[in-house]
Parts: sequence; structure tokens; C-alpha cells
Amino acid sequence: MSVLELANTSRWYGNVVAVNDVSMRIGPGVTGLLGPNGAGKTTLIAMMSGFLAPSAGTVTLDGDPVWANVSIYRSIGLVPEREASFGYLSGRQFVRANAELHKLSAPGAATDRALDIVEMAEPADRLISTYSKGMRQRIKLAAALVHDPSVLLLDEPFNGVDPRQRMHLMELLTRMGGEGRTVLFSSHILEEVEQIARHIEVVVSGRHAASGDFGAIRRLMTDRPNVYLVRSSDDRRLATVLMGADSVSGVQLEPRGGVQVQVTDFGAFALAIPRLAQEHRISLREVTPTDESLESVFAYLVSA
Repeated sequence: MSVLELANTSRWYGNVVAVNDVSMRIGPGVTGLLGPNGAGKTTLIAMMSGFLAPSAGTVTLDGDPVWANVSIYRSIGLVPEREASFGYLSGRQFVRANAELHKLSAPGAATDRALDIVEMAEPADRLISTYSKGMRQRIKLAAALVHDPSVLLLDEPFNGVDPRQRMHLMELLTRMGGEGRTVLFSSHILEEVEQIARHIEVVVSGRHAASGDFGAIRRLMTDRPNVYLVRSSDDRRLATVLMGADSVSGVQLEPRGGVQVQVTDFGAFALAIPRLAQEHRISLREVTPTDESLESVFAYLVSA
């Protein structure tokens, strides 16, 4: 069970500040690292993996510094976004080279295991230059897994991967998180992050904007109402009743059925709606939040 921790970490390049005073703790399971282009995600991953020194603050793994600590690299697997120029190697040679760099006792067996995990055993003897973008992503992942690390860091791992391969990668990351590994990945494909990483870390303009369960983060945004779709046995009557509730700021009947309700106080609304429905003999059939998707949280945080 490994824990990565950043404490007041900054990184600058001359007068350009890429990461500014970021503190976060990444534990076992799958964590999504979100932010717009240029937010500092790649810089953060580079510091977490020990490939970039922080200009200020610290990055530690289980209390030990990551930078200039060669022994730490046996615990970390990195899948960078950038393509490495190893097209003259076969996939198998590339993965085995990583196994040998880690001085594994059985590099051949470790290579075969990593290739099987990412379903690249069949094309492993072809040159990487002949691979599709998705195949290159998977061979990079195999190289990152060959030494069986407890921490896996992936920078935009879904780029260029076809739907079937994407689903396989999602299942793989979910399984690894379930096994107790610490898995952190960045992605701009918000729907996919939502499916496999309920916990998120959001960076905007190099600063740490939010951390935690994205649904909980959304409910803390009290300056903007939560929106719910409520379906009942009598939507029109329910809309009239809800208009008088203190926790409701707006009500709208939906053309396809149901009532869209803007809520200013989630706790008060959760207590009020079953009571009001019972008092007016209305049967509630569905109460669903409509703006707790990761995309809505991300858009709000970026705009704020």
C-alpha cells in the first residue's frame, strides 16, 4: 500500500511557473488527475515519477523523497504521454530492455507476463514503428508494468486508443486499483475518468483547485444550485408544491415528463421532498442529479 505525497510543491522554468504550491496525497486505488491543457498535469506526473526535481517543496513515496532516489524507481511505473523513438525495436525487445534495466532476476518471464496483461503477446515481435497509436500506448504500459510496481502513473493513457482497447485499459486500471496499487492517470476524456476514478484531483493554471469525490465537490458548490430531475405520479402538482419550498430556487416541467428542480440546499431538499410528496399524496418515482457528471464539476472549477 503505497502513498505519494506532495507538500507545497512548485516547479518553475525561468519566469514561468508550471506548478504553484501544490499539496496532495495519492493513496491506493484509482485517482484521476484533471485540468485543461497547460494546467501542469504533465509536470506533476514528472515530479511524482522522479524524472523532474521540484523547485520548491517535496515529493515523497511512503515518506522517502522521490527525486534522486534510484531505489524508488523499482516501486514506480510511468507511462508518459510523449512517444519514445524506439521504432527500430520490437515490442518484446522494448519491454525486455526495461526488465533488464531494473535488473530483474527473470527478465524474459517478466516480459511475457507484462505483454499478456496488455494483450500484446501476439504482435510483440513486430517493430514498434509498425504499431498503431493504440498499440504503442499498450506497449508503453507493458514496459511500465514489467517490474510489477506498486505505483502506476499514466499521462493521457487513452490517447489514440480505439474503443475496444480503451475498454480493456479501463478494466485493467480498475483491477490494479482494486488490487491495492496506487494508480494515478491524467485524461481529457472526462466520461472515461468518471467511469473508473470517483476520486479526482483538479489542477487549474498550476494550482490545486479541488480534491475528493466529484459528487461531494459538486454539492459543496453552494453558490450555484444543484439540479435534479424528479419524476412522480403527478409532475404538474409536484412542481407547484416544490415552488414553495425554501430549498428550491427554480422549477421547470420537462417536455418528456418529470420536473427539473434547482436546489440551493441539498440537505434541506433531501428532507423536504419525501415529506411534501406524502402530504400531497404524490408518489415519487425518481430523483436523479443531472449535473454531477465529472464534466460539470470540471467546467465549474475551470470557470471559477
